[in-house]
Amino acid sequence: MTDLTQGEQRRETEAAWGAVLSMSLCVAMLIAAEFMPVSLLTPIARGLGATSGQTGQAISISGFFAVATSLLITTVAGRLNRKAVLIAMTALMLISLAMVAMAPSFAVLMLARALLGICVGGFWSLATSVIMRLVPATAVPRALGLMYGGQAIAAAFAAPIGSYLGEIIGWRGVFWALTPIVAVNLVWHVVALPSLPARSRQSFGAFIGLLRRGYFRRGLLAVTFSWGSAFTMFTYLRPFLEQVTGVGVEAFSLMLLGLGCAGFVGSALSGRLVGSRVERLLCLPALIMGGCTAALLLAGQSPVATGLLLFVWGAMNTAMSVIWMSWMARTVADQPEAAGGLMVAAIQASILLGALIGGLLLDVFSVTATFTGSVILAGVAVVLAGNGKRLLNPVRR
Repeated sequence: MTDLTQGEQRRETEAAWGAVLSMSLCVAMLIAAEFMPVSLLTPIARGLGATSGQTGQAISISGFFAVATSLLITTVAGRLNRKAVLIAMTALMLISLAMVAMAPSFAVLMLARALLGICVGGFWSLATSVIMRLVPATAVPRALGLMYGGQAIAAAFAAPIGSYLGEIIGWRGVFWALTPIVAVNLVWHVVALPSLPARSRQSFGAFIGLLRRGYFRRGLLAVTFSWGSAFTMFTYLRPFLEQVTGVGVEAFSLMLLGLGCAGFVGSALSGRLVGSRVERLLCLPALIMGGCTAALLLAGQSPVATGLLLFVWGAMNTAMSVIWMSWMARTVADQPEAAGGLMVAAIQASILLGALIGGLLLDVFSVTATFTGSVILAGVAVVLAGNGKRLLNPVRR
């Protein structure tokens, strides 16, 4: 009888990690789909008779809808089984990719990207709370590290592969190539994810209740400044490398590849290093990434030094997600879905604002001013995070 029980437990554990892997693939495809237009901007614009600036808004509109959905998903989904919601989000991503591939006009492209934004906001808002239900509490950081490994894969390979394949099969062919992978992922969700009944009906009152908690409000501000700093720098990395470091397209692509591959290191290490005292790590992402950005201002003329600094930055960029989501899982365990919605909304909004602030500094002053702005935002995030004690739930200290 004991052997049978152990066998059942082993099968349940294997099934849980299979579901985590399914979500990891979905993360990779979401990141690839969201940022693929970056590497295909010019051919998409040419194919749809739009300007590059207009086509760039295809990224902004997905971010806008991701923010809106992250705040609405837990309320709109109500008591729907979370497995069904995740499957619906993945199906929506498949529809969006097919619409982009077939888009006859710029308007259809924007509609397709809006649908993708809904998928991004909905999936990310529920992802951490679902992970918390799939594996034991002690395994949550490892599972989050595995899930964010999908982000590292997409960050490392999506842009260069998309750019390369775009020259061979065209930009529409690139989006068509993503559809069978997402279709397989959709089937995997159906098979691997267990039934996840909604535990309670969420309302906007849950958001207000969370924002009244001083420790969570302070953490949310630290999250906003951390991601804002990161994307103020990352969005304008190419002009910095071209103007300051003086690298060409090939070297730039290699540095991006190295930065993306560093994400594997960050996701693997953070998943193992996040222990019971996660609050001690909260200041590290902004501190190390801000430090790397400041060092680039001093040593950015050296391609070797720049490559090493970007590798460290890339590793911590992925670790940042694991660290902060682990903090959320432990300090707001009573409201994981509402907390996830607020976290995703803050991150998506900070990405948009970071790109906006960085662009203004670049246009008015220079790319070094953009990187300086990133360092300042990181400094604010470090001050807000501090030693992490003020970001702990006083009931659970």
